[in-house]
Amino acid sequence: MEALRSTFVQHVGTEPFGLESFAEAHDREDELHATVDYPDRPSLELFLDHTDHVIDAKGLDALHIETTVDRIRKRDQGGFRLTTAEGRIDAHTCVLAIGHGDRYRIPDWAGGVDGVDHVWNGFDPDRQVDETIIVGGGITAAQLADSLGDQRVTMVTRHPLRWEVSEADPPWLNWNHIERELHCHPPASNARLETIREARYAATIPPDLYDCLDSRVADGRLRILQGEVDSATNTDDHVRLNLDDGDRLAADRVVLATGFEPAYQHPFVDRVATTMDLARGYGGLPLLDDDTLAWQAADGQSRPLYVSGALAVGVVGPYSPNIPGARRAADRIAPAIETAVSHRPVITS
Repeated sequence: MEALRSTFVQHVGTEPFGLESFAEAHDREDELHATVDYPDRPSLELFLDHTDHVIDAKGLDALHIETTVDRIRKRDQGGFRLTTAEGRIDAHTCVLAIGHGDRYRIPDWAGGVDGVDHVWNGFDPDRQVDETIIVGGGITAAQLADSLGDQRVTMVTRHPLRWEVSEADPPWLNWNHIERELHCHPPASNARLETIREARYAATIPPDLYDCLDSRVADGRLRILQGEVDSATNTDDHVRLNLDDGDRLAADRVVLATGFEPAYQHPFVDRVATTMDLARGYGGLPLLDDDTLAWQAADGQSRPLYVSGALAVGVVGPYSPNIPGARRAADRIAPAIETAVSHRPVITS
């Protein structure tokens, strides 16, 4: 990717125009990419450099521990105990922002077939081959197709390519809209998930990639086929795909751009919910407080365990897994933590 899909006001700092000010201070305004009928978007490099600036300015590196959390349990004295690969951590409050946790959506036909890799797991972008098949029709598939140089690429999609500037309509960035359109349904309900699915422009491509794909199609480096893959086999160092319309394809490799499994069905989420007797709804969706994003206990009690990111989709809405959703969640979690800490009991070892 060359630029973010999100606008320049969506970033990791607390000030909405912090990234723009950073760009101006470093004479990098040309890295704010213009978008038709949409605010400017930062280049990936500008976004990452501003992120490093925020980390350095706030001293966040000193607060970071890189380890694996195996278990979270409630302490009798209040707060939580986290069991990690590096030992235990006691905390007054905790936020789960685990993302999709490396759980990739792999079609049944792809299991056990050599030469078929998920774009985020096992795929080597530097490997030189003559032809690549990409299965998927969203932004990742399009960016990958554009990045493979002179390789011949075939994109196989289940539906015609759909063009959308952002992941959902702009009103879904507004908390009043979220309350009105989403929170009107019961918490952690199927109705909320259906509302989110309808609102989120899944498997869509932003228009700024149109010219890139069009150019590759025009010079013969890219073809786009619509169909469903029925099966895959290995033959003579090639991967062969059989489509539901009877078409057969062959390439040096197949790359899956098929997304992720739901975060709320992650085994770690199951473990945390079971250990602490937390309430869940449809499909394992966490039952969260709509005002604070605290995960509610099965007995109705509220605990200072908060949820952000993809796991909070039932409260934050279609932007939940993305940068704007993280900002909306932080707007509610930060004051809730401040309140919880101000009334906290003393935790002793």
